[in-house]
Amino acid sequence: MAGGKKKEVKKETGLGLSFKKEENFGEWYSEVVVNGEMIEYYDISGCYILRPWAMSIWEIMQVFFDAEIKKMKIKNCYFPLFVSSSVLEKEKDHIEGFAPEVAWVTKSGKSDLEIPIAIRPTSETVMYPYFSKWIRGHRDLPLKLNQWCNVVRWEFNNPTPFIRSREFLWQEGHTAFATKQEADEEVLQILELYRRIYEEFLAIPIIKGKKSEMEKFAGGLYTTSVEAFIPNTGRGIQGATSHCLGQNFCKNV
Repeated sequence: MAGGKKKEVKKETGLGLSFKKEENFGEWYSEVVVNGEMIEYYDISGCYILRPWAMSIWEIMQVFFDAEIKKMKIKNCYFPLFVSSSVLEKEKDHIEGFAPEVAWVTKSGKSDLEIPIAIRPTSETVMYPYFSKWIRGHRDLPLKLNQWCNVVRWEFNNPTPFIRSREFLWQEGHTAFATKQEADEEVLQILELYRRIYEEFLAIPIIKGKKSEMEKFAGGLYTTSVEAFIPNTGRGIQGATSHCLGQNFCKNV
């Protein structure tokens, strides 16, 4: 029998990463979220399956945030996923801002719907008409509601898991106050909660600030946001936003 050491054969496990972050950040990121069992790609572009690891992170953040907003006397509710075209089109600036991203239901089985129904890209036009029914005087204020739900924003070119997808989970709070000062104060309170989520739970440093007129929420008075930085691309990225809508969504209800 010949002497010498037996050559070891390295087995391929399929668990390693093929791309380096410094060389191909996009492909590296995709491998991390898939191999880390956070998401699985779906057969509809821009839609992703959230696996248990991803959902557990969402649940931890949800438990924290839900408890904090309840300290502010904000109550949870739920409004329907579907929006009638007449309601959506009442707020001209808003619908123009979201028009390219709105998905529409146009058929039931093989029959065309007489009036197409939108799938919510956000819920201002859904919720505020009912606020007008519930608020009849100053004693009904403030009205402070939040919903945990999904939204659909359809048209875009570069879907990215957890950053930009066609359907995603979120919370959206909608509140009404007697004075703008109260509204301004809550905008910043919520923005601070978002900062804590990014920095204290996800270890992502952010900058809080106010968006420009061109970048603000469509139909809103002003928008504040938390902004992060991606070193490998040299780009900033918008995180969570907190808006002051003024009276824009209550004028036509």
